[in-house]
Amino acid sequence: MAQRLHLVFGGELVSPSKNVFKDVSNLHIVGMFPDYQSAFLAWKAEAQRTVDDAHMRYYIAHIHRLRDEGQAASPTEELGA
Repeated sequence: MAQRLHLVFGGELVSPSKNVFKDVSNLHIVGMFPDYQSAFLAWKAEAQRTVDDAHMRYYIAHIHRLRDEGQAASPTEELGA
């Protein structure tokens, strides 16, 4: 069974109407979580903490969806890089 990893991160947006970060090098990485429930709780805490700033936005990235265990690994990955 594949591990279900979730990354919670956020930062200041260029505009509240766009999903474009003002400064990607200044993202707030909240953490990596083993299940959606714990990721959601972390996301909710950060979203509520920054609720008064319309330019701040937090997201949950489903890291486990980025990789399909059924497909062959890339040559780089097989080299251990």
